[in-house]
Amino acid sequence: MKALRCEQGRLVIAEVPKPCDEREAVVRVLVAGICNTDLEIARGYAGFQGTLGHEFVGVVERAPDASLIGQRVVGEINAGCGQCALCRASDPRHCPRRTVLGIVGRDGAFAEYLQLPVENLHRVPDEVPDEEAVFTEPLAAAYGILEQVRFDARTPTVVIGDGKLGLLCAQALATT
Repeated sequence: MKALRCEQGRLVIAEVPKPCDEREAVVRVLVAGICNTDLEIARGYAGFQGTLGHEFVGVVERAPDASLIGQRVVGEINAGCGQCALCRASDPRHCPRRTVLGIVGRDGAFAEYLQLPVENLHRVPDEVPDEEAVFTEPLAAAYGILEQVRFDARTPTVVIGDGKLGLLCAQALATT
């Protein structure tokens, strides 16, 4: 399959094997979003080598849970080890040994297929088009701010940055 990869500091379109880990779901990518993180990785941020991309909508082609096959999904990008205290406490997002789709130790969504653990996948309702569903990951990141910091609607708050994530953060903060 074809994939856009960061290899030795260069972006290349490469032929790579289709994901095949039987313990995880294989997703055929329909739409992938470009994030500033992808651009920074392409410039050398975090030293990532592999297939870029972490915002996606796809269709499950193979999964340990057969009920997911054929379902349109988006995915949480952090895949925990499953063994550490944080993973056992249902917080794989902060697992010290996690992989991160297209960012840390896990090939991403700028390919024909990707793989993620079944528990990372979320079905997309039929009425939500792909072009909107692809914003699920950055919107979740924006709302993640509200999990970490308590905001008072009367306190002026400033979002620095007018890119996609900055605009989504401002919209999330406006709901407080």
